[in-house]
Amino acid sequence: MSVEFYFFAVGILLLFASFDLVVGVTNDAVNFLNSAIGSKAAPFRTIMIIASIGILAGVTFSGGMMEVARKGIFHPQFFTMPNLMTVFLAVMLTDILLLDLFNTHGLPTSTTVSIVFELLGAAVAVSLIKIVSTVDNTMAIWDYINTAKAMIIVFGILLSIIVAFFSGAVVQFFSRLLFTFDYESRLKKYGALWGGMAMTAITFFILIKGAKGATFMTPAMVAWIKGHSLFIMFIIFSGSAVTFQVLLRVFKVNILKPIILVGTFALAMAFAANDLVNFIGVPLAGLNAYQTAVASTDPLGITMVALSKKVQSHTFLLLLAGAIMVLTLWLSKKAKTVTETEISLGQQDEGMERFESIWLSRKIVNMVDSLFRSIKKIIPETVQDAVGRRLAPVSKSVLVSQKNKPSFDLIRASVNLMVASAVVSLATSFKLPLSTTYVTFMVAMGSSFSDQAWGRESAVYRVTGVLTVVGGWFMTAFIAFVVSFVFAGVLFYFQILGVVGLVAVAGFLIWKNQVKHKDREKEKDEINIFTMDKVDNFKDAVSDTFDHLSYLLKSIKKSLDTGFDALFEDDLDRLKQERKQVKKFQMWTNIIIANIFKVLRLQQQEDIKTSYNYYQIIRRLQKISDTHRDIIIRSTRHVSNRHKGLLPVQIEELKQVRACVMAMLTMMEETFNKKDLVHYDKVTSEFNNMRCLINEINENQIERIREDSSKTRLSILFYAIGGNCLTMMRQNVRLLEIFNDSFVLEDPPKFLCMKE
Repeated sequence: MSVEFYFFAVGILLLFASFDLVVGVTNDAVNFLNSAIGSKAAPFRTIMIIASIGILAGVTFSGGMMEVARKGIFHPQFFTMPNLMTVFLAVMLTDILLLDLFNTHGLPTSTTVSIVFELLGAAVAVSLIKIVSTVDNTMAIWDYINTAKAMIIVFGILLSIIVAFFSGAVVQFFSRLLFTFDYESRLKKYGALWGGMAMTAITFFILIKGAKGATFMTPAMVAWIKGHSLFIMFIIFSGSAVTFQVLLRVFKVNILKPIILVGTFALAMAFAANDLVNFIGVPLAGLNAYQTAVASTDPLGITMVALSKKVQSHTFLLLLAGAIMVLTLWLSKKAKTVTETEISLGQQDEGMERFESIWLSRKIVNMVDSLFRSIKKIIPETVQDAVGRRLAPVSKSVLVSQKNKPSFDLIRASVNLMVASAVVSLATSFKLPLSTTYVTFMVAMGSSFSDQAWGRESAVYRVTGVLTVVGGWFMTAFIAFVVSFVFAGVLFYFQILGVVGLVAVAGFLIWKNQVKHKDREKEKDEINIFTMDKVDNFKDAVSDTFDHLSYLLKSIKKSLDTGFDALFEDDLDRLKQERKQVKKFQMWTNIIIANIFKVLRLQQQEDIKTSYNYYQIIRRLQKISDTHRDIIIRSTRHVSNRHKGLLPVQIEELKQVRACVMAMLTMMEETFNKKDLVHYDKVTSEFNNMRCLINEINENQIERIREDSSKTRLSILFYAIGGNCLTMMRQNVRLLEIFNDSFVLEDPPKFLCMKE
């Protein structure tokens, strides 16, 4: 290959750097936003501005970290420029695809782990090719790979997971013990000192320990700061404590908010300093390799000894990368998807859980519960009572909008930022690339665990979520190594054709991920329809509930209509699509029910009759949802097992049944949506017609069974569908009674002709 090709390869690497910044920041940068956003410490725009300034400041601290991409994983003196270009192209392609995949599914992963194992995989692939293809080669694979440095990096990352979780848990426990959940009055007593310590920790690790990696710091400045660390810490603590005391006493300011905003700035700064290498370190290393090669007499054969030496990064390039990171932070829709995962796992109150329980999460919860029971036996009851009173959550009497309600309070948010920024910045000061994602995520999980956010109602689901995310981290390492290994082999042997082919494949996969993400966002928008903004007005809450029922019944009607057609035509693909919808409808049902529980809990002053009628919606809704699920699942299994299809006469009878159900669901949907009264005679007539129809087709089916024209499994399916449709209509009529009782009539007539 000519030198001109590698000039083109450098251009591709720099282009990939821009894409990698986008997908990397989408996955990683939101971690320093979660605490401020989850606690609603400030308006979203304010939080974003502060984080953006922190990123721009932090990129200038990352110069020392850039060495990791050049010599942290492999020994560059044993590779030529073409070898390294193969490695770097494979790494960047893999990184973009891997991070975009995790972003699409809303799972935070580690850009540090991905880049480390991608470098390992690609370097191992090229090293093995060199060993196999070279005659009388006495070098082994570990001569090419910097195994000692790689192991230190991996160990540091794994250790950070443990340290971050327990640091978050311990600091949160003592912080909560000091301030309790009703922290406003205690904040006036201890807040200034506590805030001074928080600001000292944040500033010390960010501005002092991390200063020696800054591109603008001279050795003399770094030496002076290092020699006067204790004095600077004392000044920061004293100044912060005095300032916070004045803000508390004179201006009545909640000092936790400025602490959180400063912590957001600090962690954004640490993120940029620590993780920028993950995005542009490899392309810059490729640029350095190309510049070194073309300056020599043998550009394609010279080894890259120069990359083993320290190279100072240009501040302009770092600031340009920071600008791209900031733009991504503001514009990326996938960033919000990743943010929601961590916030939902740490929210203080009960809510709809994203993850289901698994056997491992149940085992872990049971083990931890047994451990705490054993510990309680050796702790005096007086101590338990005292600690329990201080850690008991306080129920707020003021009702707020569910959309504006914070996921956790300001105490926890400040602890998350203080501990995470300290751990990340300390590692950065030692030029050890740990994972910002791992640290911020595990600190948040540790503090939420200590804050009793993982209660008996949510613990197994939250643990499943944590296991899913952590499992994804291990998958990140495996996928990164294997894919980059394969990509490096393809690029080495196929060269230009390999580059074009892999870029085309990458583009296609990214496009597919984008389509999938849009579908996920559409589902989230539908879920937001069922959000009940306020529950402080009982009448409005009931009205919202019937609005939600209207939308749900409309969707169930559409699904049933499609399901019937698919069953009549033995269309398995369409039935499978509707079966996927079943889970979504079940989730919507659970959200509506959870909203009803919230209203009933907070509306104790309402009369018993009204509350009882409102509660009855739960019972009716569950039966409607269950009957829809049973119809779709039975139909899908029947067709999937390739059992005999419905007879023509059965299809005609079920079409009549479908017409009745569709008419009833349409009537209910419009009634609940428009809040109009439906004439009872019409409803009674529809239901009685349905009962007569079901009785008639059941008698016809008995004759078919006697004649053996309808086999056993077909008969079971036929009877189940008819029975479920009748049940669904009965429950819709019951819902109509509740509706009329709530909105229209003082004493509405009941459908006494119907049995439960």
